[in-house]
Amino acid sequence: MRLLVSVSNGAEALAALAGGADIVDAKDPLAGPLGAVSSDRFCEIAHAVGGTRPVTAALGDAIGGDAIESAARATVSAGAVLVKVGFAGICSVARATELLEAAVSGANEGGRAARDRSELGPPGVIAVAYADHPRATSIPAGSLTTAAASAGVRGLLIDTFDKSGPGLRQLLSLEELAAVVAGAHRAGLLVAVAGKLTAEDLAWVRSSGADIAGVRGAACDGGRTAAIARSRVQALRHLCEA
Repeated sequence: MRLLVSVSNGAEALAALAGGADIVDAKDPLAGPLGAVSSDRFCEIAHAVGGTRPVTAALGDAIGGDAIESAARATVSAGAVLVKVGFAGICSVARATELLEAAVSGANEGGRAARDRSELGPPGVIAVAYADHPRATSIPAGSLTTAAASAGVRGLLIDTFDKSGPGLRQLLSLEELAAVVAGAHRAGLLVAVAGKLTAEDLAWVRSSGADIAGVRGAACDGGRTAAIARSRVQALRHLCEA
């Protein structure tokens, strides 16, 4: 199981790399569950990584097709391998599919010159399903899996919307999570799991069959809005390998 660490700047990216993160993810923890960093900050993060690890990025929750297509194109062009798109406020599978298709179109256009840039494959889109989807007024993971497979995205991320609420392990049983993971795998999707995960949760995530565990707060000294600590990333990396 790979370890993804969300970082907000170049210094945090270097700490994540030093700790052994497999994937460096650009995200602004002060801007919500999928807060996008500025274009300048993304370039700072990508420069710090220097091609040594795949770089992914949160784009926020999709509002309109043109906006998410443009954001995906620009972020992939700047060096992202995968871009994450959420669906807070979207309750229709058809609408989610439309938005994902727009994001995929943008990512494909942005990645035409860099199809083989990463071990994760060509650039693409990750659809984000919220385990606490009623709080996000969003569609559940099973329905989003259907939309994701139809739109041709690369993977599914199971996350939490309300970062002040319960973590993923409090929202889903292992059996429920494993069922979502298995369904996404049957649809040909890469599966990542996040949502206030702690070090103690990583074995649980691994047991679900997920491909990637994503963390922010567990890798920080002082919570998700504090700075990434290399020692914490190292400890999490060892647990992913266990």
